[in-house]
Amino acid sequence: MEDIKGTLSIMGTSGCDEFLEEVDSWLQKWLGTEESSIIKPQYIRFGTGEAKVVINESMRNHDIFIYADMFNHGAKYKMYGKEFPMSPDDHFQDLKRVICAIAGKGRRVNVIMPMIYEGRQDKRTMRESLDAAMGLRELADIGVVNLISFDIHNIGIQNAIPMCSFDNVHPTYQMIKALLKKVPDISINRESLMMISPDEGGMTRCMYYSSVLQLELGTFYKRRDYSVVKGGKNPIKAHQYLGKSVRGKDVIVVDDIIASGDSMLDVARQLKSRGAKRVFVFASFGLFCAGLKKIDKAYKDGVIDQIFTTNLIYRTEELRSREWYTEVNMCKYVALIIAALHNDESISSLLNPVDRINKLIATKIDENGKIKPEYIETL
Repeated sequence: MEDIKGTLSIMGTSGCDEFLEEVDSWLQKWLGTEESSIIKPQYIRFGTGEAKVVINESMRNHDIFIYADMFNHGAKYKMYGKEFPMSPDDHFQDLKRVICAIAGKGRRVNVIMPMIYEGRQDKRTMRESLDAAMGLRELADIGVVNLISFDIHNIGIQNAIPMCSFDNVHPTYQMIKALLKKVPDISINRESLMMISPDEGGMTRCMYYSSVLQLELGTFYKRRDYSVVKGGKNPIKAHQYLGKSVRGKDVIVVDDIIASGDSMLDVARQLKSRGAKRVFVFASFGLFCAGLKKIDKAYKDGVIDQIFTTNLIYRTEELRSREWYTEVNMCKYVALIIAALHNDESISSLLNPVDRINKLIATKIDENGKIKPEYIETL
């Protein structure tokens, strides 16, 4: 890390300060400097709600990394004297304003967008917009050369910008470490633990977990009512389980996002009704759009035991205080990605952490599949 060359600059859209400060601290440590790489754009709103971005430093020949959390509803702005939470549309416009303020002076513009803007509106099934593709094309057209995202809902969306570098990162290694630290009595073996996909679309990420951890895999099939549209989607009529028995076993349900939480809780209830011992949930992004009360009740009723989500997007203080919630810190991982890209190094080992997972299992897990007590604090 000492060989990072050029002028490294990192900046974020509104509400990303806490995350970027920790990322910056890792970069300073590796660089052996106390000089921060953070540039803070000014996000200015006029009384009408119109906006502009001002950057008060020269960006000439800078290698710029913009961290863009499109789902930070904790960031607010004023319009006609009233305060409004920022929507994904607001954040996306601000991201484009930052790039416009750089005005082509940067050596390279890289965007780290943990959850893709409009990533769930990624395909057309009727006369409807293709918002994810349009957003990505806009970024490519205005000069973004590297786009880094996490656990993309539909990896095929990369086809929208085939000439732009586009990497999809998974928090697999960090999730496993967080589980072992939070639940040290869990056993990573086929007799005690299973991986569960909540639907057929999530099978790929679950197959990865089950493969590297050598665990059995089960899945649910979502039976939808295609004659009805509610909230922009066809409602789920039932979850049907396919796989070996979960009776007496701990299970890990892996998904990309928790939106309202209804689907996740239905899956957890079915697993419990089939005799599952404990239900843990891994989700890269916890949106909790419908609030936390129903999850509080599910936890109290023993339906779920722990939910793990990353800190890649905004989390409310209310969520972070919950007993059933564990935050998976991704700051060091993002810093590693920034450092590697800035040095024009390969990030293949960061995209596929199988070697690190194998090393973790080989050195820190005992013959019964449990974390060795002396390694718990090092996770």
